Amino acid sequence: MARLHHLFMSETAHKSGSQLKFWFGFSLAFAAIYGILGLQQAFGSEYVVQDDARQHVFWMQRFMDAALFPEDLIADYFQSAVPVGYTSLYRLGALLGIDPMIFNKLLPIALSLITTGFVFGISLQILPIPVTGFLTTLLLNQNVWMKDDLSSATPRAFLYPLFAAFLYFLLRRSLLPMLGTIALQGLFYPQCVLISAGILCLQPLQWNQGKPGFSKVRSDYGFCLAGLAVAVLVLLPFALQSSEFGPTITPAEARELADFGEDGRSRFFIKDPFEFWLVAERSGIFPALWVPRLMLSGLLLPLIWRFPDRFPLLRQVTSQGKLLPQIILASVGLFLIAHLLLFKLQLPSRYTQHSFRFVMAIAAAIAITAILDALFQWANQPGDRVAYKKLLAVGLTALLSGGLIFYPSLVEEFPQPNYKVGEIPALYEFFQQQPKDTLIASLSNEINNIPSFAQRSILVGREYAIPYQLGYYRKFRERVVDLIRAQYSSDLSAVKAFIQQYGIDFWVLEQDSLTAEYVVDERWVRQHEEVAAEVVTTMQQGNVPALSRALEQCSAFEVENLIVLQADCLLGLSD
Repeated sequence: MARLHHLFMSETAHKSGSQLKFWFGFSLAFAAIYGILGLQQAFGSEYVVQDDARQHVFWMQRFMDAALFPEDLIADYFQSAVPVGYTSLYRLGALLGIDPMIFNKLLPIALSLITTGFVFGISLQILPIPVTGFLTTLLLNQNVWMKDDLSSATPRAFLYPLFAAFLYFLLRRSLLPMLGTIALQGLFYPQCVLISAGILCLQPLQWNQGKPGFSKVRSDYGFCLAGLAVAVLVLLPFALQSSEFGPTITPAEARELADFGEDGRSRFFIKDPFEFWLVAERSGIFPALWVPRLMLSGLLLPLIWRFPDRFPLLRQVTSQGKLLPQIILASVGLFLIAHLLLFKLQLPSRYTQHSFRFVMAIAAAIAITAILDALFQWANQPGDRVAYKKLLAVGLTALLSGGLIFYPSLVEEFPQPNYKVGEIPALYEFFQQQPKDTLIASLSNEINNIPSFAQRSILVGREYAIPYQLGYYRKFRERVVDLIRAQYSSDLSAVKAFIQQYGIDFWVLEQDSLTAEYVVDERWVRQHEEVAAEVVTTMQQGNVPALSRALEQCSAFEVENLIVLQADCLLGLSD
């Protein structure tokens, strides 16, 4: 029992190199396993795409073929919205012959392994016990693979390795590498720079004998000022540049849009204050921090910290442990500022949900290690029922270890990278055969897959209805309203005028889409309240959409419940 206790709980200084390598290798092994499970889903069929990649990556297919998506509002907008470092990495992949949609599926496992390496090092800087480093990486990897942030390989996915690298070099006081990570954060995910800058501002603060104070070491201030200077230089271009798709929407304007309401595409203004401030995806401070459940063990750390005699392992926590409250303070401060300057710093939850995962994983690993150490010490004390206590200690340790390691087998689905599988390959293949400047109009949800799977432009799609930049969204919303009116208009001349106005080549309809029930039931269509109500009223009065009279004559392709109408045919019909 004593040997087992020593094996798991002794400090790094007492470990042989092989033992330290074992726990580090074990950490990387689990990260690789989770990544491979993600790859199995990514390449599970011919047509698979990560949900957010449908927005942020589809346009990068231009790197392989510059003729794709010509004069495409949606492609141009999303191309303008991504940081230069992120774009450059995908462009480099394309130069090496890797299709951006394939590259998007390969990146998550690499990002996960890099993050794991740095997080293991961060944990050892705070509590120099290798098993704690393993627990930290295991909990963090299980958490991020139950969400689609890392697996999306979109800009926010790069926060994990870059923020982990920043924290590691900060703790190691490695100035140049730390400055380099701040610069990379600005190139891939600028919001992360603000969190890093906030942590740097808190570095000179110290807590001496129960009182706050400032460091007396001059180099501490130089270190922080250098980091802040790089942060300012990196963020300055973002502050000075003006977007062709601006301005950013104001809170007052957002409250007027159904998109931000309870059932909106960009759900934000939620009536329940508990959900709004704590757990909502966009506005809450604590979204998805309780997966796996043992992550909540991090909440025990402040409690057991008050009893160092009962949990003596906590005495081995180094002064670097102050990093955890610094991350919390910096993140909460930016969360509140983002609410005050709503939408100017993007979404408030971006400043807590990612950084808090690091804090919770490290705190949970320290708490679990300290509790197990106390349990082992209790079991090793001489006295009555020693055998029973040792059996209990070993049993609880085995139960906890099994619960951690086999957690993925205990949940319904692991990992959850949110890959979307194309269900209608024939449709994608049909559009792939059309000219590259083809433009397709549809209110069907299937239209969201066309840019990724068929590499053809669409007029609108629910996945692309991002309302934060009014220069883009006003044009987009106008297209949606015009499409709804044209699709349900009983006047064929109105349909023709719509086709000519936007240069539509094909129109995709669902079998039951030309009914009032479809307008009422389809949430995204219903979200455009005024035009939806107008359409329903008109159809209830007995007016039949003009398109319903052209289904047989102008059908170019039919598959499952979808009908593809040829726009030229519609233009040739007599009114």
